[in-house]
Amino acid sequence: MPSSVDPTTANGISRRTFFRFAAGASALASLPLLTEPDLARAEFPKFADPNIGIHIDANENPMGPSEAARQAVASIIPRGGRYLFNMEDELTAIFAKQEGLDPASVLAFAGSSEPLHFTVLAFTSKDRPLVIADPGYEAPTWAAQVSGAPVLKVPLADPKGAATHDIKAMLAAASNPGVLYICNPNNPTGTCTPRADIEHAVANAPKDTILLIDEAYIHLCDTPSALDFVKEGRNVIVLRTFSKLYGMAGLRMGFAVGRPDLLAKIASFGGNNFLPITAMAAAKASLLDPALVPTRKKLIADTRQQTLAWLGGQGYTTTPSVSNCFMLDVKRPGKEVQTALASKEMFVGRIWPAWPNSLRITVGLPSEMMAFRKAFTEVMNTSTAGLTPPPLPHRQAKRPFTRLS
Repeated sequence: MPSSVDPTTANGISRRTFFRFAAGASALASLPLLTEPDLARAEFPKFADPNIGIHIDANENPMGPSEAARQAVASIIPRGGRYLFNMEDELTAIFAKQEGLDPASVLAFAGSSEPLHFTVLAFTSKDRPLVIADPGYEAPTWAAQVSGAPVLKVPLADPKGAATHDIKAMLAAASNPGVLYICNPNNPTGTCTPRADIEHAVANAPKDTILLIDEAYIHLCDTPSALDFVKEGRNVIVLRTFSKLYGMAGLRMGFAVGRPDLLAKIASFGGNNFLPITAMAAAKASLLDPALVPTRKKLIADTRQQTLAWLGGQGYTTTPSVSNCFMLDVKRPGKEVQTALASKEMFVGRIWPAWPNSLRITVGLPSEMMAFRKAFTEVMNTSTAGLTPPPLPHRQAKRPFTRLS
């Protein structure tokens, strides 16, 4: 007699749990996972003591978790001695319902760094390159080095204007790309690639190419999400994180969204066997707070626009950001200005080789951005020659690789 028991949930072992167990055998223990704080830390004048000065360098949200999320964390702490296996399934079910997705197409991770790296590892090789925008988020390139895949960098379209992904050029960069990575809104420019261009990429990418669409900053803009392509069964993996608008960078929670067969491939590279209950509780509370996204979106947008308007009034060019970061052309080597600002304990983001005279600025609190204006004015009105950054405590020496676990 055929069994009526679903084998994917027999004995309480869900599809996600099975992926986690299966992953253990093939996980790459020495896999380097570079994340935003690693990249910020590695950049001269280094990622200084976070307790000193003002930090608008790592695209963090200084507002931190919402009040509801904080209360959820505090409430769950007494149950920290339990595994609470059902929390992950409950969290992904809530997200899936809100977005009209099949829960089988959602897999939770501690942030989005792991699924980003695992997607590149799973679908690129020495014969299947990674195609990315330049300047763009650099983390995928490190995974490509592990897989031995070539990395093809394609300059942004209209760099002095819209600064969007040049989708047609990215598609033309290789005949058989393994992964085409689109960060939308883009890090570091904060600019959005139009929906029509994303649709063109989905429609015209080679049939075995995976479009990895990183929506870490999607809540900050009005651009439609790419989740509908997952619903259509396309070769698309969408990344989401709670690190940005939700203010949970230190708590670590995110999702990979894609067809179940694609998720199975990336899960085979590892990940957390079980996610922290504090992060899951905070993420659930954040998703269930209907006012959180629009309220924070407006606060960040108002601060961003005021800052961009001020810089424009001072004669400086910025990218037309719709996110919580932007690129600022300082009209001289960016490292000089970065170092001079660091000497005033104002820590700004790194420089991309493609744009050596530009700095990435994270949108901080209104008070932080007013302090930035003051420090920036002082620096730009004086010579930056000979300045050195403040020394780092010994414990914060450069760490080129971080393994999140």
